[in-house]
Amino acid sequence: MSPLRKLASQTAVYGLSTIFGRFLNYLLVPLHTRVFDTDEYGVVSELYAYISFFLVVLTYGMETAFFRFSQDEEKKDKVFPTAFVSVSISSVVFMLGMGVFAQPIANVIRYPNHPEYIVIFSLILGFDAMASIPFALLRQQGRPTKFAIVKNINIISNIILNIYFLMLCPYMQHKSNISLPFYDATIGVGYVFISNLAASIITLPLLSKEILWMKKGFDPTLWRKMIAYGLPLLIVGLGGMVNETLDRAIMKYLLPAGKGTLSQVGIYGANYKLSILMSLFIQAFRFAAEPFFFSHAKTLDKKTIYARVMDYFVIVCLGIFLFVTLCIDLFKHFIGEQFYEGLKVVPILLLANLFLGVYYNLSIWYKLSDQTSKGAIISLIGAGITIGLNIWWIPVFGYVGSAWATFLCYFSMMLICYVMGMKYYPIPYHIRHILSFTGIALILFFAGWFCRNIFSTGNLMRTLSINSALFLIFIAAAGLFIRQDRI
Repeated sequence: MSPLRKLASQTAVYGLSTIFGRFLNYLLVPLHTRVFDTDEYGVVSELYAYISFFLVVLTYGMETAFFRFSQDEEKKDKVFPTAFVSVSISSVVFMLGMGVFAQPIANVIRYPNHPEYIVIFSLILGFDAMASIPFALLRQQGRPTKFAIVKNINIISNIILNIYFLMLCPYMQHKSNISLPFYDATIGVGYVFISNLAASIITLPLLSKEILWMKKGFDPTLWRKMIAYGLPLLIVGLGGMVNETLDRAIMKYLLPAGKGTLSQVGIYGANYKLSILMSLFIQAFRFAAEPFFFSHAKTLDKKTIYARVMDYFVIVCLGIFLFVTLCIDLFKHFIGEQFYEGLKVVPILLLANLFLGVYYNLSIWYKLSDQTSKGAIISLIGAGITIGLNIWWIPVFGYVGSAWATFLCYFSMMLICYVMGMKYYPIPYHIRHILSFTGIALILFFAGWFCRNIFSTGNLMRTLSINSALFLIFIAAAGLFIRQDRI
């Protein structure tokens, strides 16, 4: 099997499992945006933004360090236990500390009546951080099937509990005056977080076979090397999370009084979910690509392979961008009607995520050349752009300003990473191909939105017919390129 076909097959396995699981999880969006109003959904969006940020802190680059040092045969068996023990100890300390200071933290983030949110989220973060290293072991060993099974058990458990607490229990209480076990109507939004915690607790025992690898022993010398390699990646990850989640975390503090602060957070968070297909593909690709890139680091044609991977990655991402934006009249039904006003940010966020995906591809140069400090610099620049533009634009443009800040941040990071990569670890990317396909996709996108607004207003079937034809044009162009290139 050729390297590209192997990468494609592993991406497909991770992708199918990820798409299946995340799609099931995504079905919670229609539930949440109909059970909760925009203010309540704003609470969900804001607090999950904190989870993404702190999960990066609690893993502090150990996943990538694990892949990097697993290539060294001399201490290969010591890499997993060293990483797992390190992350587990730091996670336990974090959970204890958050439990002790739950009330002051709740006061700071303006949830003084709900310190239990802090406790629940600290437990979710601690258990998820500990599970991240066994999941990395499954990826490193090329075992996507078990990876998928465990991930999907986590997701399905979360969904079942959400349905139980948010649909079944209220229905039985309202229709038959029957109170089902463990249900208290006053908890409300809290059941979203409780369901997530239960799913996270279920996950760890399912990884017990992998966790037993820790018996091979913790190596302090190796740990210091892994920390030195991983800490710059912590800055990279923090910068990434600032760029990805800061807007939802700080929006309520920057919006003028009386502008429906949590409501805007909720509307923005719900429409952010409509970029789910792009996020799913990028996540599936990253699961397969990171170990793939490291495994080919010593081959003679590695740079040619990396360049071809970029071509196909961009084509798929552009296809997803067109599919979602040209079919937005269908995709919008995944969220409640009260959230439709935010649909205008969906194309902006899709393109922003495309730039982020390209950045992930480009970033392989500083990981392979052990120059992770350069990646930290790029992330800090991106974080600075995100913070500055959000502070400037949110008070003026609301959540639309956040969307454009995300767009410009990821575009800047992509551009800087490419320029630096050409200097320190040049890879012959096919820029002409990439720009050509991007131009075709944008032309088709604007043609579709023009036809929708001018010729097809109010006529769903006509809109879908025109946009389907435009999408098929892109598919034909992509097919022609693939046929000529031959994977």
